[in-house]
Amino acid sequence: MRRRTGTYAAVGAAFVAGVLVGPIMGAGAQEGGRAETYRLLNLFGDVFERVRAEYVEPVNDRDAIENAIQGMLSGLDPHSSYMNPRMYRDMQVQTRGEFGGLGIEVTQEGGYIKVISPIDETPAARAGVRPGDLITHLNGNSVQGLSLQEAVEQMRGERGTAIRITIRREGSDRPVELSITRDVIRPQVVRFRMEGGDIGYIRLSSFNEQTETALRRAMQQLRSQAGANLKGIVLDLRNNPGGLLDQAVQVSDDFLDQGEIVSTRARRAEDAQRWNARPGDIAQGLPVVVLINAGSASASEIVAGALQDHRRAIVMGVKSFGKGSVQTVMPIPGNGAMRLTTARYYTPSGRSIQATGIEPDIEVLATREDAATAAVARRDREADLRRALRNDNAGQQAQQAAPPRPPLSLPAGLVERVERQPAEGAAAFDPTKPETDHQLQQAVQLLRGIAAAPNPQRRAAR
Repeated sequence: MRRRTGTYAAVGAAFVAGVLVGPIMGAGAQEGGRAETYRLLNLFGDVFERVRAEYVEPVNDRDAIENAIQGMLSGLDPHSSYMNPRMYRDMQVQTRGEFGGLGIEVTQEGGYIKVISPIDETPAARAGVRPGDLITHLNGNSVQGLSLQEAVEQMRGERGTAIRITIRREGSDRPVELSITRDVIRPQVVRFRMEGGDIGYIRLSSFNEQTETALRRAMQQLRSQAGANLKGIVLDLRNNPGGLLDQAVQVSDDFLDQGEIVSTRARRAEDAQRWNARPGDIAQGLPVVVLINAGSASASEIVAGALQDHRRAIVMGVKSFGKGSVQTVMPIPGNGAMRLTTARYYTPSGRSIQATGIEPDIEVLATREDAATAAVARRDREADLRRALRNDNAGQQAQQAAPPRPPLSLPAGLVERVERQPAEGAAAFDPTKPETDHQLQQAVQLLRGIAAAPNPQRRAAR
């Protein structure tokens, strides 16, 4: 099994079949519990037979059973689901870093398909799909009644074929119609460049099997380009919806010399796991700023939380999505796989960020704040999904937790000089023009300020 933390799947470690926990029940109570379970299974069998015998049209047995399984799993939380064999194969291909379709990461909300983030340089991104968009129709047919997997399956297809999607977008009075031509999606998960010759910029768009290797390659090339002039690193995790847990751990480890990276706590205490950093920092102590926003989810939050708790990086932007749950993909021989939420993950200081998200050290808005943008930001997070898991930080007080992270320590006056939102009349953000990216520009200026201080904090105020 493979663990992932993104919208589509989650995490690795063997799954152990459920066992009784808590006080030991007497034999009579156990027998009574089994009898009730058998009665409920008989109820399911009775309903299934009625459907087969009396539904207005013939029913395919496999479809009926798979729909029942899907309903059982999707009724638990927004991220548990059943994948038929084809969906499971598609997920495995996507995890390897190549898949066919439109290039969007999605979840389900209110019966519609909600865009977490378009993947950089894919048909969806080029067509103008935005984080927070609600997809209401595919080729004119409503997505109401479709499972998330069914909708994703319809959006996938052969390269060169087109699909028409209808979007409900915040701030738009009428539906947005887009015709998108499918392509083979080979997302370039790591992009990098120099900002002004002295600050390295690295963007991670997702966490698949290629991410950590590509990150190391990017860091080597930035050092080759800048040499001794390199003063700091901006790690951009904005609109990164997550992915493989092991990649999030490795990326965090790349910037840490020691200490805990992340832990998971499951239903049973013995299934808890911890991951710790090994010596070695690919940035060699240079200050780091991590950029996050409401589209930064799951694996992105693991990285941001680990570097924030260890004070290895300054987290800047706005509060993240808040997906702090772990899903285990469990293959079912001959019948696809099930994706089941099996644990919550915690940052090194013991924080569960489920339904709360990572709060930035320095809040910087991408656009000037107004009522409309504030409303969008409040809705565009895990806590607003139906059946989202609760945050259990309060319930963890009795458990041993790591010490709280130390206060942010920066040269005097630097934080005060950060502009929390663009100036009035500033140019609208254009992803092709870095000079319009207010959050990035503030990160660059902060890093230059740290480097120029009399005693620069070479460990990012660690």
